[in-house]
Amino acid sequence: MMDYDPMVMDDAESLGPAVKISQADSTRVKFELSNADLSFANSLRRVMLAEIPTIAIDLVEIEVNTSVLADEFIAHRLGLIPLNAEGVDQLLYSRDCDCDGYCEQCSVRLSLHAKCTGDENMHVFSRDLVPVGERVNQNLGTPIINDPDGLGPLILKLRPGQEIKLECIAKKGIAKEHAKWAPSAAIGFEYDPHNKLHHLDLWYEQDPKAEWPPSEYAEWEEPPQEGEPFDYDAVPNRFYFNVESAGPLPPDAIVQEGIKVLQQKLAGLIHELTEGDSGGANGDYRGPRSPGGGFGAGGGTDGFGGGYTTPFGNGGNQSSWGGAAGGTTPYGQTPYGVGAGGWP
Repeated sequence: MMDYDPMVMDDAESLGPAVKISQADSTRVKFELSNADLSFANSLRRVMLAEIPTIAIDLVEIEVNTSVLADEFIAHRLGLIPLNAEGVDQLLYSRDCDCDGYCEQCSVRLSLHAKCTGDENMHVFSRDLVPVGERVNQNLGTPIINDPDGLGPLILKLRPGQEIKLECIAKKGIAKEHAKWAPSAAIGFEYDPHNKLHHLDLWYEQDPKAEWPPSEYAEWEEPPQEGEPFDYDAVPNRFYFNVESAGPLPPDAIVQEGIKVLQQKLAGLIHELTEGDSGGANGDYRGPRSPGGGFGAGGGTDGFGGGYTTPFGNGGNQSSWGGAAGGTTPYGQTPYGVGAGGWP
């Protein structure tokens, strides 16, 4: 753990948000974010959890399956196998690709063929998934294998004579669509380790100090003094993160990509506010989106097979709140605009 130097933090106050790394390895990174407010820190945490694009198996075509597991069960297990997401930015979202179903520009194909020919049960691991066809790079879509034996997660077991033959299509996505695209296993987030701000009500039976041991970050801040008056205007400005990777991306890349995605979202918001209805973020912003083609991805559908038109994009990304669309919403006519958007 790196030594805490208060002089460094004081000098950084005039420079805006600052990051101090206390631990970093191949699976996790711990750092302190200072000179920032709670909303910004929590936004970064949520973006790192759910909006960083990765790659995961999304379609499974099973040709032969004589194992004891159903096709749907195997497909579900395959979807949860972590795949290398290095260079995923070069891969298109399937909804943005011009192909009919999938191609090398928007997907990675993996094949699996195993047959138990011996007298004992056969174990099939993720190392048996073999990427085939063209890829944007040689690492993208390769199963992540971190165990000492180099096997990877167990997919299924085969009895003598049983066989499994299938092909997988891995696609780009974000965890907002499905948890299989999550880049991180967990993100620890903490501030005010001494509870000076009283944001927490530390319930206890007898002794709060014994029942609520201080966290590792308590040494980074001064403890409250006995009889110290409560500052009603105090706000948290130091936040401690513990980012653990699930495998697709290293932890430092998760943090960097999280900042990048947050910048893209803010740029899209600024563009929308400054440009109004002349295209806006829904027309130009190409960052992470909700599932399917809806919510501004073009087409004006909900992303789950159609069903209604969203207020975020009617075909040509036109606002439905009182614009030339007649001032109607998916749920009927809005009281904010009739015809050309005038008052009723």
